[in-house]
Amino acid sequence: FVFIMRCNFRIVLFLPPGLYKTPGRKMQIWLFYEELVIRPLHSGDIYASFQFRTVWETDFMRGNKVSHYRLFPKSLGQVISKFSVRELHISFTQGYWRTMQWGQPFQPSPPGTDHRFLRYATLPREIVCTENLTPWKKLLPCGSKAGLAVLLKSEKLFHSSFHSQAVHIRPVCQDWQCKTTSWELRQTLNVVFDLHNSAQGKREWSLFKMFSRTLTEACPLASSSKIYIDITDNPQGEQFEVSPATPLLSQAVVLGDRRTFSVYDLTQQITFGTVRSLNLLIRWKSSEGDMLRPLLHAERYVAGYGLQTGEIHTLMYNNHPYRSFPVLLLDSVPWYLRLYIHTLTVTSKGKDNKPSYIHYQPSKDRLRPHLLEMLVQLPPNSVTEVTVQFERALLKWTEYTPDPNHGFYVGSSVISSLVPSIVAMDTNSTRERPLFSSFFPCKEESSYFVRVYTEPLLVNLPTPDFSMPYNVICLTCTVVAVGYGSLYNLLTRSFQIEEPSPGLAKRIANIIRKMRGVPPL
Repeated sequence: FVFIMRCNFRIVLFLPPGLYKTPGRKMQIWLFYEELVIRPLHSGDIYASFQFRTVWETDFMRGNKVSHYRLFPKSLGQVISKFSVRELHISFTQGYWRTMQWGQPFQPSPPGTDHRFLRYATLPREIVCTENLTPWKKLLPCGSKAGLAVLLKSEKLFHSSFHSQAVHIRPVCQDWQCKTTSWELRQTLNVVFDLHNSAQGKREWSLFKMFSRTLTEACPLASSSKIYIDITDNPQGEQFEVSPATPLLSQAVVLGDRRTFSVYDLTQQITFGTVRSLNLLIRWKSSEGDMLRPLLHAERYVAGYGLQTGEIHTLMYNNHPYRSFPVLLLDSVPWYLRLYIHTLTVTSKGKDNKPSYIHYQPSKDRLRPHLLEMLVQLPPNSVTEVTVQFERALLKWTEYTPDPNHGFYVGSSVISSLVPSIVAMDTNSTRERPLFSSFFPCKEESSYFVRVYTEPLLVNLPTPDFSMPYNVICLTCTVVAVGYGSLYNLLTRSFQIEEPSPGLAKRIANIIRKMRGVPPL
């Protein structure tokens, strides 16, 4: 789904956030928060994650007619109200997140709900461009005119190793008993800048170098506007230095690990200094240090030879030294790859690993894909391999893409799990904490929710020789031109009998007779 808003003009009226009273209606509250998290990576690259959160204390599901939206985008509110949407999650991603090099991202994909009401779709080959970024920025209360959104420059964002933007709409609890709910709109943008492409090989980063802009103010409508820099692996400043320095520090449990951050509050004028501009600079001193390996990692590839059959291999890694945990594997395979479900095998450490739950929905040609879902227990410090064989179908000639020899893309597998935590997680869902650490509420102190994507697959299908129609047309036209042209020439040509011209001896004789005055022969 892609929402594109078009208008001839836009008027932005900056009002302070908080309480708004509509005549004849209940008092309503709108809140807006914005955050930027910067994590220096051990490879020299840098990871930047934007979080924009809008909370509206209203309930579309109870049939309340809403006519005033204030900070909440009206285009999304009308969709939720008209179609009774419980949750909506849309993401556009360009590139592949390299978990073993960059670790786990702050914002994984959102979780599912009841299967009867869940709709899941993916376009693995869709290209992300400025046509997707511009309407995304227009959903923000301040647009791209103020706050952290001024850093979202398309020329820089799309010239990166990884770029992902998303929109998440869901109901959230206002209290621990969840007696009342609010609607939350969370817009996220994650980007990884490459050291060699963006920094010209220098281990030095700044806001201007990453985004070609600096910050001058927070969004006037934001209740909170902060920048976090992850300094967990740099406690004494021996690996990199950050300038300007800040005395504000914050600790948060993120993905099962306690992290330390330097905090820059954009709502305080002292943050911008006397120059009224903030340009954070990160300069590396040493490249030594080890990255914490993610406990859950997955990858996938296609095996086999020829264009008739093949195998899909999915590898799931449990890097925990002594604890096992279950994972939920969701795989959607296009119909033109005909799965042999009886060949499905799951092995861990060379032994069969029987799934505790399997749900399979076969495909229908040109109507729906295969849907495979299973619950598998991953032993500690192991690699679990899921293998299934398939047969390639022959498409109609009108169903091939303009570049059929490039191949056909298969969407990523989705792996969801409650991963054991290194430190105790905070189960209080109403406590204020950074946005990047609180998307999934924790039900247990000993585990946290993680969702992992594998690589998309590129599969070649039996492809006819599309040059044959051209050859047939050329041959047919040649035969018709030669055969019909000759016959037409014979039928339409007019024949005339001409007298033979006199020979050479006769002409010489006539010349001599003429000289003598004798009549010619």
